[in-house]
Amino acid sequence: MAKHGKKYLEAAKLIDSEATYEPLEAVELVKKAATAKFDETVEAAVRLGVDSRKQDQAVRGVVVLPHGTGKTQRVLVFAKGDKAKEAEAAGADFVGDQDMINKIQQGWFEFDVCVATPDMMSEVGKLGRLLGGKGLMPNPKAGTVTFDVAKAVQEIKAGKIEYRLDKAGQIHAPIGKASFSAEQLNENLKALVEALNRAKPAAAKGVYLKNIAISSTMGPSARVNASVYR
Repeated sequence: MAKHGKKYLEAAKLIDSEATYEPLEAVELVKKAATAKFDETVEAAVRLGVDSRKQDQAVRGVVVLPHGTGKTQRVLVFAKGDKAKEAEAAGADFVGDQDMINKIQQGWFEFDVCVATPDMMSEVGKLGRLLGGKGLMPNPKAGTVTFDVAKAVQEIKAGKIEYRLDKAGQIHAPIGKASFSAEQLNENLKALVEALNRAKPAAAKGVYLKNIAISSTMGPSARVNASVYR
């Protein structure tokens, strides 16, 4: 078993690990339990009633959190000509084509999200092993392979996140920072869960939203009443 420090053990006393809380109450408790010296990220873990081994039950998508994530995303756009200019005007941190591909091949990864125009994907695809291993490969399902680069950049900067079902049948996603108000975190959580409900596979049977828990980076988790969102 993992050993926890005094701060964690003190924070853990605030939350009953056997209890299930209403969303706003859970958020308030997680905020109180976030006692680290840095602004901890608050993350939601949602267990879904799907079989992650079956392709027709895969859950993946994007959602723009109404209050963002609290983190400034550095966006790299692979584009040429007018599309490169659009990306720059929209606030992309890095824009280029073969020059950026060469930089990445040399070990440069000073960015958080990649966007590419479809005509660039034949070249960007050569970075599959480098970008894919870090979860950075542009993907049409995530809205990061598009000719509307301005919209893609603006949404990412506004707080768009990607979610994807893991092998254990769970979705893990950030919903903000401990410094956010309880109302902001609650609204972000609601936006995430509503997006997951919309993404429910037709092949999913039984209870879809099984469990929801939220926690801060260094703090204990609080179980959320999932029936509120069903």
